[in-house]
Amino acid sequence: MGWSPEQIAGKLATSNNGLKISPEAIYQYVYEPKVRRKHNLVPCLARAHQRRQLKGHRHTHRQLHIPQRVSIKRRPRVINERKQYGHWERDGVENHQSKNGLNVLVERKTGFVKVTKVSGQTARNTSTAMTRTLSRYPSAMRRSVTYDNGKENAEHVRVNKILGTKSYFCEPYHSWEKGTVENTIGLIRRFFPKSTNFERISVKQVKAVERKLNNRPRKRLKYLTPRQVFLRGVALTH
Repeated sequence: MGWSPEQIAGKLATSNNGLKISPEAIYQYVYEPKVRRKHNLVPCLARAHQRRQLKGHRHTHRQLHIPQRVSIKRRPRVINERKQYGHWERDGVENHQSKNGLNVLVERKTGFVKVTKVSGQTARNTSTAMTRTLSRYPSAMRRSVTYDNGKENAEHVRVNKILGTKSYFCEPYHSWEKGTVENTIGLIRRFFPKSTNFERISVKQVKAVERKLNNRPRKRLKYLTPRQVFLRGVALTH
C-alpha cells in the first residue's frame, strides 16, 4: 500500500484492537534474512537500501542537531484539526543514485502542494526552496511548517525569519505525524518511482505533476480541487 513502518505503527496504535508494534520492529522484520528469502519487502520501503542503514546521528542526537526545535506536541489544535489556512508540512523526495531531488510542501487544510526541484537535500537548498515558494503568498497563507528531524531542516529558523512562520517537529521516528505530506509523496512516487534519476527530470516535468495533484477533485474537499480551495483562501486574505 506504500505505507511506511511509522505509518503502519501509528495506524495500528489508533485501531482500538489492543495491538501495538514499534516502527523499529517492523524494520527488523523486513530486513530479517529468512523473511527476505521468502518475501522480500525491502523494495516497498521509501528508501529501499539493500542493507539496513541505521542513522546513528538520529539515535544519539535526536533533538540537538535541530536548533530551537519545538515538538509537534505543542502544535495548536487549530492546526491539528485543519481549521485554518496557512499551515504546511514539508518533506523531500530523493534517490541516493542522484544528487538532485524534490522539495515538497503541502498545505494541511486544502492539500495544495508545491513541488520544487533542488540540487541536493541540504539545509540551505531546503530553506531557499521553501522561502522562494511560500513568499509568493499572503502571510495568512504561511503561518506554520511541520517538519521531520532530518538535518536538511536545520535552517527552519531562517525560514521563520523570512516568512514569519512557526516551526513544529515530529517526534523522533514518528514521520507519520506529518501524514499529509507523506501521503502526497506517495502520489508523487506514482509519477517518479524510487529508481528515478532526478538529474534527468526537468522542472517542466515536475510542475506538470504538481498541476495534476492540485487539480484532482478530493472527497474531503467535497470534490473541489486543492487549487480551488487554496485560491479561495488566498482571496479571503485580500
